[in-house]
Amino acid sequence: MKSYNELLEEEDRHLSDIAVKNSETVERMYPEEEHPYRLPLSRDRDRIVHSRSFKRLEYKTQVFINSEGDNYRTRLTHTLEVAGVSRTICRVMGLNSHLGEVIALAHDLGHTPFGHAGQDILSELMKDFGGFEHNKQSLRIVEELENRYSEFPGLNLSRMSLIGLMKHGGEYEKSDLSILREESGPGLESLITDCADEIAYNSHDIEDGIERNLIHISQLNSLAIWQRVVSDFRGEKDENSELYFRKLLRSLMNTMVSNLIESTEATLKKEGIRTRKDFSEAWKSGKRPVGFSLEMSDSISELKKFLSANLYNHPDVVVNSNRGKRIIEFLFGYLKNHSEKIPEKFLSRRESDGIYRVLSDYISGMTDRYAESKADEFGFKD
Repeated sequence: MKSYNELLEEEDRHLSDIAVKNSETVERMYPEEEHPYRLPLSRDRDRIVHSRSFKRLEYKTQVFINSEGDNYRTRLTHTLEVAGVSRTICRVMGLNSHLGEVIALAHDLGHTPFGHAGQDILSELMKDFGGFEHNKQSLRIVEELENRYSEFPGLNLSRMSLIGLMKHGGEYEKSDLSILREESGPGLESLITDCADEIAYNSHDIEDGIERNLIHISQLNSLAIWQRVVSDFRGEKDENSELYFRKLLRSLMNTMVSNLIESTEATLKKEGIRTRKDFSEAWKSGKRPVGFSLEMSDSISELKKFLSANLYNHPDVVVNSNRGKRIIEFLFGYLKNHSEKIPEKFLSRRESDGIYRVLSDYISGMTDRYAESKADEFGFKD
């Protein structure tokens, strides 16, 4: 059997000079004895997948309420797709695909029920009490709220996993954890995962919108990126078939992935960023050398505007989103006045965190169906 150090060295041999090495992922806030044959990022991945927060993603809305059908994305299937895209891009670029996967699997743990509508209303309710943002909540979950170990709070993920998760989706103030205070950047893998998130939802939201009959394929013909994809297959038989449409969707995702890889590698070369140290210096100076070409960025921006106008703000979606907002607003007000209804594992943090953070933690962790069930139990009238 290969030793732990042999496995560590073997993994790192396949990585480029700019990748986060597995040897950099050993440090944790609460020191642990290393497993004889499982590397730190493998343990991080398993801890996330086995967590309650991860399991609950299956019943949290991506765009369509879970009860509307069995074939639409949930927050869980979206997460798995992001992980797949991130893993692929990292491997092609010689980056640490295990780190990219860990960040992807954890990035939406803090998401509310009822999709972005749920985040919007909870953020509004919490604006005077420290705010709410789902990326920050994901970090809070893995640092503190998950309760699976007697030796430490949270999941005690490795330092680079936490830094990558902290930086996913934007710039946040430094964590209270001392392990993160002297950091030199999150690693290219975190920025790749951020783009993988965008690629995944841009592709699958089109598919789900057409599946739900809220978007018609003919509407896509006005989009530059769709015209580009269609031109590669023009003249093929059965252009109106479902299989042809799915071929176009695969090509759409491949087009965005390939552009991201090519554009990022060109930027790294142009900026002379070849090593982790180079990237760290670039990060400190404000450079973010991961992204699409200018033309592709414009096309993706056009696609996002299309999805916003024709899917996210479609009357059928808005009706359910608004109902989700009303449920969360009701639960927030009711539980504030009836704190005895809050489970003890949340209520026990009242003295240290305050009642509003307790409410935020409890409600944001609910699934769609649990939130609806509790609202009905407490007398919600729609």
